[in-house]
Amino acid sequence: MAKRVGEGGSALDSVFQALADPTRRQVVERLTQGPATTSDLARPFDMALPSFTQHLHVLEQSGLVTSEKKGRVRTYRLVPQPLEHLDTWLAAQRARWTRRLDQLDSLLYDLKEQER
Repeated sequence: MAKRVGEGGSALDSVFQALADPTRRQVVERLTQGPATTSDLARPFDMALPSFTQHLHVLEQSGLVTSEKKGRVRTYRLVPQPLEHLDTWLAAQRARWTRRLDQLDSLLYDLKEQER
């Protein structure tokens, strides 16, 4: 599975970039139900197939999906690992901000107590 990232970027940057587009997020959501062909994935979208396949290419380059071609049919599958890495990163951010907000809450409480 090839991963293309920008200069100085990371795989996480690539995942964020891929998920920044609503069409690609909808494709990822659809693939949580199981593998699908290009035409099945493109069906709900009002766009030309070449434009839609560019979205699939971005998802594949980010590592979020993988594809397999049999004859003329290309089937896409979700790759969960990049989403797991994203979840780990988000959990760390959430923990950091919860800790900071708890510290602020404690500081404000102490200041209020000093005023009394």
